[in-house]
Amino acid sequence: MRIVYNSWYGRYSDNPKAIYEALLRRGDSHEHTWLADPGREGGFPAGTTTVAIDSPAAIEVLESADLVVSDVHIELEWTKKPGATYVQTWHGTPLKRVHHDVLLAPDGLLDWLSLDVDRWDVLLSPNAYSTEMLRRAFRWEGTVLETGYPRNDVLLSPNAETIRTRVRRSLGIEEGRLAVLYAPTWRDDTYFENGADASVAVALDGQVAEALDCVFLVRLHGKILGGLAGAQQGWIDVTSYPDIAELYLAADVMVTDYSSAMFDFAVTGKPLALYAYDLERYAAEVRGFYFDLSLDPPGPMVSTQDELIGQLSDLDRMRKQYGEAYERFQQKFCYLEDGHAAERLLERLVPRSA
Repeated sequence: MRIVYNSWYGRYSDNPKAIYEALLRRGDSHEHTWLADPGREGGFPAGTTTVAIDSPAAIEVLESADLVVSDVHIELEWTKKPGATYVQTWHGTPLKRVHHDVLLAPDGLLDWLSLDVDRWDVLLSPNAYSTEMLRRAFRWEGTVLETGYPRNDVLLSPNAETIRTRVRRSLGIEEGRLAVLYAPTWRDDTYFENGADASVAVALDGQVAEALDCVFLVRLHGKILGGLAGAQQGWIDVTSYPDIAELYLAADVMVTDYSSAMFDFAVTGKPLALYAYDLERYAAEVRGFYFDLSLDPPGPMVSTQDELIGQLSDLDRMRKQYGEAYERFQQKFCYLEDGHAAERLLERLVPRSA
């Protein structure tokens, strides 16, 4: 088989990476090609076959592929060959509204993206809730495979602790130092109005790291092109770090707002805090939600920096206070995450080769 991969518009990451590496471990003799952002080719392992995502070669490999694996829309004009299979893994359990359900979108954008949806053959889902929401959002009546997310397999792998140690050392985090992963999502209104660089909206400052004597790992959303503007003392910009799953392992606690990263991070069992400083505006004007997370949050949901500092200053108390809610969150959204999602997917889609 000729298999073509795309992740986040030309990166080596996410579910496609996990699927690709699972196939390599299996030892099959398939032909693998990645669509690559020319500015990010350094992130691909040596020996990986890549083509520039914005080149005629990308169209050629897509149209000759037996299997296409992507975690976002492939925003190119191409024709899937007869008999080929396009697997859309998507990139997160949806708390935020998606596609046809969003509140804001430039004229014509959803029609353009729906052309890609029309090429899909299989949609991957991490849980039953996501299946329902993604079917609705994409008006998808085709095949859905509920397998869990391959990208989360590493979180439960035998190598998880080794990876944690390696990543913390590579980032210069001292042994025993509290590491807080801050992963806010993007804001549709500022992004569509001003573009990716202008939409960098980090709503916290250096007081958090200073008050907690911690390392603050700041991970901006994949749509944000630029790095941190005016990083604070005690902050490390990990936006360009290749694999966010490794950052989940390296961190001791996560702070996010409405990012789907919370559902993946919950697989680790580590505490989670929600900095929902613009909750009402985001719900009513910016994107909208599928459910009200504030009714049973897996961790404290706060609106000010001081409240956040107060919560993070006592993680043991946080665990006790939100332990039962956290377990309910895991049972609803993480029940398929057992470290074998990639294996289940491959059993359904990719026959073993000689």
